[in-house]
Amino acid sequence: MAEKTTRDPKDVPSSSPDENEFPFGYPTSICEDVPDQKYLCSNCNNVLKKALQTLCGHRYCSACLSWIVRNNKNAICQKCKEEDPSTSSEGSLLAQDRAFGDAAINKEISDLKVHCVTPGCSWSGIMKDFEEHQSLCEYALIPCHTGCGHVVMRMKLADHLENGCVNNVTVCQRCKQSLSSSEYQEHSCEGNLGKEQNCVQTETSSKEKSCSIPSINKNGCRFSEVGCSFRIAELHRCLTQKDAGLSSLHKSLLFSEQASYDGVFLWKITDVGRKLQDSVTGRTVSLYSPAFYTAKYGYKVCLRVYLNGDGAGKGTHMSLFFVVMRGDYDALLPWPFRHKVTFMLLDQNNREHIIDAFRPDLTSASFQRPVNDMNVASGCPMFLPLSKLQSPKYAYVKEDTLFLKCIIETN
Repeated sequence: MAEKTTRDPKDVPSSSPDENEFPFGYPTSICEDVPDQKYLCSNCNNVLKKALQTLCGHRYCSACLSWIVRNNKNAICQKCKEEDPSTSSEGSLLAQDRAFGDAAINKEISDLKVHCVTPGCSWSGIMKDFEEHQSLCEYALIPCHTGCGHVVMRMKLADHLENGCVNNVTVCQRCKQSLSSSEYQEHSCEGNLGKEQNCVQTETSSKEKSCSIPSINKNGCRFSEVGCSFRIAELHRCLTQKDAGLSSLHKSLLFSEQASYDGVFLWKITDVGRKLQDSVTGRTVSLYSPAFYTAKYGYKVCLRVYLNGDGAGKGTHMSLFFVVMRGDYDALLPWPFRHKVTFMLLDQNNREHIIDAFRPDLTSASFQRPVNDMNVASGCPMFLPLSKLQSPKYAYVKEDTLFLKCIIETN
């Protein structure tokens, strides 16, 4: 007997368990107008977040469906139970692989007019910008990062750190006494005479460091701030350069992790529902995979996918293409590129993978030595019907993710 799902408030996590986060749907109170029923989750009854549609036609937040399936064996759709308490039909069973991303509803929800409900804040906009605002809202209550236990408005955090945070202390470099910011302003010892020349280390529970220079000492003498200001600017410039270097290093490491050097490449594409919608609207028509190689010093190639099709497959099929790119060792490689290429769309239930393959047309410019960054793509404009890609009968898209595999015959 299938078990009933539940929406008991003490079982389902709160709509906002952490600061400004709504993993189980957005509260309807943020909407300017009463949201249509089709925009509400069948479980939490909030505005859908990452909407999924089940086989029975009802919609759930992605996180809600995951929670239900994880906590209820053979879960039955709650809406189906409300419509017919005796229902136990196969179509009403809930499972991750029996639901698919509802791109159309997600697009409509992203355009809903909303406003911030934090007291004092007057922000309004559309749903797709709501979470970004929540992370910046000056009126939002946030915990002090020093771990002092205080929760303050974001706009008042600096004042709290300066005047009220017990963990934000300054160490006098002369007497080594730990002082709050206000205490330090009144502090007097032999070491104070040199404060205009020495930046003071500020210690918090998170071991942060900053420069704390009072403008006027206890006796009313104004210190020179020019030297320290120059030093701060110099340090800021150095940090900016280091950040840029770290960012470049991060990209290089990420590329190294994703790169393949044996002619076999597995491409994980996430957020498929939104990317398919972007392809339909023309916002982002195609996606390129990271580059991979036939060997360590071999051909450099990548994949290009049109989720809503290209050419003969536009609007009806997913199109998949192979791209020869300009590589560092092209001068040593034989041309044209002549290796057999096999495409696979993996069924995540390991039942029916989609496989297609081709051998390069040696007269095509697509397979000659590249003179630009990449050649014209070549491949399968009608790789897979969209109806099959989106059908809940198959597991090509699961948890809004699909996997494409390319195998280059390098023998």
